Amino acid sequence: MHSVPPSTPAPCAPEDVRRVACVGAGVIGGGWVAHFLARGYDVTAWDPAPDAEVRLRRLVAAAWPALEQLGLADGASPDRLTVAGSLEEAVAGAEFVQESAPEKLDLKRDLLARLDAAIPAGTVIASSTSGYPMTDMQTATAGAARLVVGHPFNPPYLIPLVEVVGGELTAPDAVAWASRFYEVAGKSVITMDREVPGFIANRLQEALWREALHMVANGEATVREIDASITEGPGLRWAVMGPMLTFALAGGEGGMAHMLDHFGPSLKSPWTRLEAPELDSALYEAVVAGCDEAAEGRSIADLVAERDRGVIDVLRATGRLPGSASTEEAAR
Repeated sequence: MHSVPPSTPAPCAPEDVRRVACVGAGVIGGGWVAHFLARGYDVTAWDPAPDAEVRLRRLVAAAWPALEQLGLADGASPDRLTVAGSLEEAVAGAEFVQESAPEKLDLKRDLLARLDAAIPAGTVIASSTSGYPMTDMQTATAGAARLVVGHPFNPPYLIPLVEVVGGELTAPDAVAWASRFYEVAGKSVITMDREVPGFIANRLQEALWREALHMVANGEATVREIDASITEGPGLRWAVMGPMLTFALAGGEGGMAHMLDHFGPSLKSPWTRLEAPELDSALYEAVVAGCDEAAEGRSIADLVAERDRGVIDVLRATGRLPGSASTEEAAR
């Protein structure tokens, strides 16, 4: 058992944060930058790639129309972004740090240790990791008590969910502070009680992804059919309520109990294959070609814009945007 070191109080309350630092400015890090800018924060960013600033500002510009539809905070502006020349410059004066480096464990460990050394004690540092437990990432960091996972979903400026969890050396008040900060910053937060490899949502979507790959590999379904089976089927229900309540409704007035009594035996049917298929060249090429075919000539930028419009329409239709009709009102 590891003993959790005492934590140093954060320099300010989550509600009082004004400056956020984003370290790593790829798709996820850049999405965080766009989100924080839209919520009215001053944002400093750093990424070691030579073209990082050009790519980051292009991403923010592309995301801004969607963010305007979602609703900007007072004073929100892309002009409040500063791209720093070094990690130390980026985090100077930051009251919260979001790390979004590539998924390489040694890189994460080293970067978190560097951040810890560069930032005053108490400032919470969150990692956007999509799979590593914080326990594995915080081993080289002296101030491990303030390290948390803040796992977003792509793109962070559009998808509300963030999963928050600490490691064995993380102080509980750091987790609580981070969860509250994300709520203030406009996110929908799941604060996990324990570390789970892959977290919650990734575990679920990974299971679906593996089954989809098996279907492609075995010639049972095309990429287009797989996507349509979700967007025209259960995905419409999942936008309103999750798989558990969706299945409870399938039990009629008897709810989940009737559902389990009636359909429970089918759990033994060989419907799913949770182990991943071999990603050989044939499967690789089939999936890539299938996505190219499904895109029907639309560029990635076109598809991103289409996705953003669609998610915003769903959020608005289900009453999850300020000023939008509630589900009940829309049904009248």
